[in-house]
Amino acid sequence: MQVHRGHLLHITGSPAVWAARDSLVEESDGALVVDALGRILYSGPFWAMPDRFRIAPVRDHRPAFLIPGFVDTHVHFPQVFSVAAHGGGTLLNWLDRCIFPAEARLREPEHARRAAAAFCSARIRAGTTAAMVFGSAFPAAQNALFEATARAGLRIVSGRGIQTRGPAAAAPLLTGDREAEDLCRLEIERWHCADQPDRPDLAHLQVALVPRFALSVTTETLRWLGDLYDELRDKGVYFHSHLSENDAPGTGEVDAVCRDFGTVSYLDTYDGAFLPGSEPSGRSLLGRRSILAHAVHCTEAELARLSATGTSIAHCPTSQLFLGSGTMPWLRTVRSGVTVALGSDVGAGDEWLISRVANDCFKVHMSERAPFATAIDPAALLYTATLAGAKALDMEARFGNLDAGKDADFLVVDPREWEPLERALESVRGSADSLVFSLLMTMREPAITSVFVAGKEVSAATDASPPETTGLAAEPSTAFDS
Repeated sequence: MQVHRGHLLHITGSPAVWAARDSLVEESDGALVVDALGRILYSGPFWAMPDRFRIAPVRDHRPAFLIPGFVDTHVHFPQVFSVAAHGGGTLLNWLDRCIFPAEARLREPEHARRAAAAFCSARIRAGTTAAMVFGSAFPAAQNALFEATARAGLRIVSGRGIQTRGPAAAAPLLTGDREAEDLCRLEIERWHCADQPDRPDLAHLQVALVPRFALSVTTETLRWLGDLYDELRDKGVYFHSHLSENDAPGTGEVDAVCRDFGTVSYLDTYDGAFLPGSEPSGRSLLGRRSILAHAVHCTEAELARLSATGTSIAHCPTSQLFLGSGTMPWLRTVRSGVTVALGSDVGAGDEWLISRVANDCFKVHMSERAPFATAIDPAALLYTATLAGAKALDMEARFGNLDAGKDADFLVVDPREWEPLERALESVRGSADSLVFSLLMTMREPAITSVFVAGKEVSAATDASPPETTGLAAEPSTAFDS
């Protein structure tokens, strides 16, 4: 056992976002007792720690904060070197001019390995202990990503980016439907729960089916994706894509999807109704392990369907500002009952740090037009950056807060390492709301002095080898390394 002593801040239990404030725990002299398996045995005041734990060594982090690890529900691995690239236009222009060419470079194995190492290092510096990662089109690059993640000790859900059609700029990223399905099956066979075979509730490495967005696939692709997802749901495989990000009149993504497929709504394409008139035509890709990024321009009917199926939204306010995509209506969306978690959306998002995304989240929703503008409660922001992400990943039982019984995924945030944060906190020590708000609004990467996943400290410079498991040690197939 080990005792971590510090200033505890987290959202306890399993509240809805609007009840997060009632579940905020703020303990100025708190303790986490972590066992050899990385589970939290005790979480609470240091003085009230049971006697049986007092024989354990104490790691005193004071005056630092102990907060849950951040969960990023939408981040692009192939864009690790394309943060804040200037596209000179909106989403579709930016993809053609900046992103497709940059992502094509990951076909070079050495570049892919460097990208994977840089991606994991950036995650650790930003305190992102768990993430839904939009993957590369190239299997060797995905291998590099999973291998680097295993060495680093982080949690990941990722899948190769599926594109079966697209503009000329995306040509290197395209495959035929048969090849795309075969590559997805190989990735799942090799990497899904590779560190914990058949235990998605414990695994750090998991796989998703990830079409880029509806305009990057055909009706045939959507048909086999639905069949494959239906086949694999019981194994805990995920689904991830983009939804209703940009709605520029006549040229935006939403209009283009509905016009191209002839559907009533964008969501229909993922819900097994992708033929003209939204005719039922395949199996739905929605569900409790499905996360759709953005959802800026959803209709009431789409939000109701997301809620009814347990599908979550990755809210990406930072990238929506960068691409001029608009503002997801906060009040309308959360009132629908959909789980809303935060996503950095690196590289359109120019911030890796989820607390910076929370900063933008607060600002953009304060700036919505009346009567929709709202000042999001600080506890709700912390919830959306941590516990909501775990819920969206269907892993709320394992991590997301610092409750006893969960894995010890947490950050040590030392204000002394970032002077603006130290100054901001000097005047708010008596108010839990103000404390959480100032912490989220002001912290930067230097203040994150330690990152723990399942009780083990992880480092951006780690050289540890992947765990010795059948999945991780297996020789790659020729097709999957092509």
